[in-house]
Amino acid sequence: MLLTIDVGNTHTVLGLFEGDDVIEHWRLATDARRTADEIAVVLQGLLAQSPLLKGTDIDGIALCSTVPSVLNEMREMCRRYYGDVTAVIVEPGIRTGVPVRMDNPKEVGSDRIVNALAAIDQYGGPCIIVDFGTATSFDAVSAKGEYVGAVTAPGIEISVDALAAAGAQLHKVELVRPRSVIAKNTVEALQAGIIYGFAGQVDGIVERMAAELADDPDEVTVVATGGHAGLVVGESRSIDVHEPWLTLIGLRLVYNRNTT
Repeated sequence: MLLTIDVGNTHTVLGLFEGDDVIEHWRLATDARRTADEIAVVLQGLLAQSPLLKGTDIDGIALCSTVPSVLNEMREMCRRYYGDVTAVIVEPGIRTGVPVRMDNPKEVGSDRIVNALAAIDQYGGPCIIVDFGTATSFDAVSAKGEYVGAVTAPGIEISVDALAAAGAQLHKVELVRPRSVIAKNTVEALQAGIIYGFAGQVDGIVERMAAELADDPDEVTVVATGGHAGLVVGESRSIDVHEPWLTLIGLRLVYNRNTT
């Protein structure tokens, strides 16, 4: 089985593949202070507690990270605890098959390239990937499978945190859909502003990106992923597909490209 690890700024998502299917998954808080040994203890604990994995061996590991300090510890963890397992870490020199048409390709996060690969493989191009993470990232992929550009906006959670910190009478609220857009209390007013506000942001940015990306914007497939995607997908008129495991799928594809 293939273990895939996506280390983001806020959360780390792990998925276990049997063939092309995700059969088990976990979401953890990303902690830049964790050592390789601590990461190994957490990982082995998760693997041990799953009823699906009794007696199952890990045949390969594929990982990407947007946090350099965690990447170093992940690399050491793979070396010390899984030294006999092929590990593919998405970094310069790894084949992804995605040409990057940016002024400085090294600035593009490895997770965004992995997402682009998965989106092209699953849905074809042109496409736009909307990743609801620490930031809300919009990635444009051409019909040829090239990563051609991006938009980055503040993410949902950090926006909520900033609003709660700056407003004396405001506080963090549960991120759920309110009864109506026009709210009757402060909690639902905040919920409406967050959910419908981000849905409107997505629709506005995607509309402009699609107009630049293709002669016919209707040909552009919009794929949503990330931890908070579920909050917005149902309220956005522009999102075509919700794929929560897009990055993990991309990691599986990168692993196959570099080991076959």
